[in-house]
Amino acid sequence: MKKIISVLTATRAEYGLLKPIITKLNNIKEFDVRIVVTGAHLSPEFGLTYKQIEEDGFSIDEEIEILLSSDSPASISKSMGLAMIGFSDYFKKLNPDLLIVLGDRYETLAVAIAAMNQRIPIAHLYGGEITEGAVDEAFRHAITKLSYLHFVSTEEYRRRVIQLGESPDRVFNVGAIGIENILNEKFLSRKELEEELKIDTNVPYAVVTFHPVTLENNSSRNQIESLLEVCKSYENMNFIFTKANADAEGRIINLLIDEYASKNNNIMAYTSLGTVKYLSALKYCSVVIGNSSSGLLEAPSFGIPTVNIGDRQRGRIKASSVIDCEPTQGSIKQAIDLALSVEFKNKAKKTINPYGNGNTSEKVIDVIKRFLLSDKVDLKKRFYDYKIN
Repeated sequence: MKKIISVLTATRAEYGLLKPIITKLNNIKEFDVRIVVTGAHLSPEFGLTYKQIEEDGFSIDEEIEILLSSDSPASISKSMGLAMIGFSDYFKKLNPDLLIVLGDRYETLAVAIAAMNQRIPIAHLYGGEITEGAVDEAFRHAITKLSYLHFVSTEEYRRRVIQLGESPDRVFNVGAIGIENILNEKFLSRKELEEELKIDTNVPYAVVTFHPVTLENNSSRNQIESLLEVCKSYENMNFIFTKANADAEGRIINLLIDEYASKNNNIMAYTSLGTVKYLSALKYCSVVIGNSSSGLLEAPSFGIPTVNIGDRQRGRIKASSVIDCEPTQGSIKQAIDLALSVEFKNKAKKTINPYGNGNTSEKVIDVIKRFLLSDKVDLKKRFYDYKIN
C-alpha cells in the first residue's frame, strides 16, 4: 500500500515554497501525494491562485473554502472554525499517513488541530522562528507542538523547537527552501519581465510587499499610507507592489495600494505574481521594501538591499543586507536612501544569507522517507526537557 501524504496550501507564497517538495514527492512510487487547497487560493479577491497549481501540472485533491468577505479579527476566528469543520471531514475521509504544512498562518493552525484530533502525523516546515509583531508568532509555536516532524531553517531555530519540548531526533535543520527556488528556478529575462509586467526595467524599481502587523490595533492604514507617500516622492523610480495576504486589516492595505496606483504612475499593484515572476522581479530590482519574510529570506541571496519596516518581522535572524526602520515617512525615506547608496549596495552584494544554500527539498524528503517507510512514527511524544548550560 502506498503511503498517503496530504500537502496543505492556503496562500500563493506558501505554495511557491512547497512546490519543489511536491514535485519530488510525486516521483517517489511509494507515496500517493494529495494537494488540498484552501484560504486565499480560492478567493477571486486574492487572485484565484489555485489556478497556478493546476498550471504547474498538479492535480488538486480537494478545495475547502473558508474565507469570509471580511478581515476583522472575529472573521478570522470564524474562518478558523470553518477550516476545522471542513478539514475534519476531509481527514476522516482520506485518513492520510502524513500531513505537510508550512508556516504560521491561522488556517494552518486550524487544520493542524483537525489533523491532531484525527491522529494524523504532521510535518511542519519552519518552526522556531520569531515574528514578534504578528499573531503568527503564537500560531507558529502552537503548530510546532501539534507536529511530529520539524524542518527548520537555521540551527538557532532548531534549538528553539527543542526548547519547546520536541525531541532532537525529530528536529532537522534543512535551510530555507526559498533559497533552493532561487538556485534552481529558470528566471525570466529582463525583456520577458517587461512584457509580463508592462514596465521598463531600465528605470530603477523596488519590489514592495506590506502585510498587516496583526498584534497592533488599527495601525495598517497609517503605516501603508506612510509607505505609499514615500514611494510617491521618488519620481525617477518605480514601485511594484504585491498585495497583502488575507489577514486582519489586509483589505485596507490592498484598497489603499489600488487607490495610490490609480493616481501615481510610478506605483503598480499586482494581486499575485507567482513564484517565477516574483523571483525574476527580485533579481533585477534595486531594493526590496516592506515587511514580508521574502525580504529577509530570499532577497539576500540576490545580493539586494532590504528595507524592513516596523515590527512584523521583529526577532527574525537577518542578513547584513537588511535595514530595519520605523513605519513612519521619515524613517522609511531614510532607510530607502541608505539602501540605494552605492556603499550599501556594494555591502549587500557581499552579504551571506544565514538561511542556507539550497538542497532543502531533498533533505526534507529523505527524512519523510525514513520515518514513513519504516513506520517509525509514534504520536505518543515524550516532552524533551531542554537543558541550558
